Amino acid sequence: MTSPAQPPAPEGRKARPEHLGHVIFITAAAAMGGFLFGYDSSVINGAVEAIRGRFHIGSEALAQVIAGALIGCAIGATTAGRLADRIGRIRCMQIAAVLFTISAIGSALPFALWDLAMWRVLGGVAIGMASVIGPAYIAEVSPPAYRGRLASFQQAAIVIGIAVSQLVNWGILKLADGDQRGKVAGFEAWQWMLGAMVIPAIVYGLLSFAIPESPRFLISVGRIDQARKVLASVEGKAVNLDLRVAEIQEAMRRERKSTFRDLMGGRFTLLPIVWIGIGLSVFQQLVGINVIFYYSSSLWQSVGIDPSSSFFYSFTTSIINIIGTVIAMAFVDRIGRKPLALIGSVGMAFSLGVAAWAFSSKTGSGEDISMPDTQGTVALIAAHSFVLFFALSWGVVVWVLLGEMFPNRIRAAALGVAASAQWVANWAITVSFPTLSDWNLSGAYVMYTIFAVLSIPFILKWVPETKGKALEEMG
Repeated sequence: MTSPAQPPAPEGRKARPEHLGHVIFITAAAAMGGFLFGYDSSVINGAVEAIRGRFHIGSEALAQVIAGALIGCAIGATTAGRLADRIGRIRCMQIAAVLFTISAIGSALPFALWDLAMWRVLGGVAIGMASVIGPAYIAEVSPPAYRGRLASFQQAAIVIGIAVSQLVNWGILKLADGDQRGKVAGFEAWQWMLGAMVIPAIVYGLLSFAIPESPRFLISVGRIDQARKVLASVEGKAVNLDLRVAEIQEAMRRERKSTFRDLMGGRFTLLPIVWIGIGLSVFQQLVGINVIFYYSSSLWQSVGIDPSSSFFYSFTTSIINIIGTVIAMAFVDRIGRKPLALIGSVGMAFSLGVAAWAFSSKTGSGEDISMPDTQGTVALIAAHSFVLFFALSWGVVVWVLLGEMFPNRIRAAALGVAASAQWVANWAITVSFPTLSDWNLSGAYVMYTIFAVLSIPFILKWVPETKGKALEEMG
């Protein structure tokens, strides 16, 4: 099934916008939501062991606190779209900024474990909102000729947010003489780590007042003159504004919101393409990538590496994550989605297998834990290699495929189901790792290796190649 023919692009649409710098500023401001997404998701990494000690909790309770944000993510992602259609994209950004700020302050100053978990859930709601609103807003304000490159700002901002959170954590730990519970200006180091997010949250809120509302939303609520001004500022005066407004109005009229019923291939089963989308989302998480971003500091400490060094290695893996993401952005349109995913799967399987072997040499218990120097070095290299292969493949490719592979008539609903599956798988890995680690760290990594290996035949047999195809060709 194909969509009606698109109206011809107005003359000048592909020309370089007169105010490209203004467009980049708008995009970067919106992408601050992605920065906070990455920052808030990963900042807890530096506080894991301190929270365990402060509240005297075991691995199961600790895992629930860490994974609590993911519950909020699902809530925020589910509600953000409808809220943005009612009150606008900018107001949604401002609400997310307020939630990020409140969550940071509350997480830094908890009275008990239950309210720390509550603030983490609230921060998760903000993450979920930012994960939906940022990409939607950027797509709606970007000039068509620059949309692909500008859309990549969101993913770049996420990985930069992860890296900055680890750098801040490391810096705070240095001020506390390497003790996560060491005092800095009257508060424990981990409290400063969680509270530091107030700064980018406030910046995000302030920037939201400096950028225009989406022209698509303005047109949807009848504010046509304002929409024209925004279109002129981002696409240039050479663009036929009347035709652009008409294009947007026509596209909105053609849209039909897909429902869960549209995804059914029979009475009790989903369409095959929907199962493939779910599979992509689940495999992306089951290889254990978020163990690195949520638990890497405590992971390295659990094999005998001192806290200061463990925080530094968490930062270096974040830098590798940025490098891998840049590689993926450069090659995803050149060599295709499937080849890049296959390269990543093979590299991840090898790296995880090597890490599992290295962790099997862990000896001791409690605070008396060690690994031979050789295996310790191999584990560090394998972990960095795993992050690199994930970032240059599945970290980017999955979202590209999910945005392209579904037919137009079911895209929105299918994306929602696939994204929900990703949050569930993320939660399962996050909540299970502390217990698995206590039981057998090497065994946990063997499990992640198996999932990486299984992803290879999944890609070869079922995942479609979408490179170079128009969205209307997806049937």
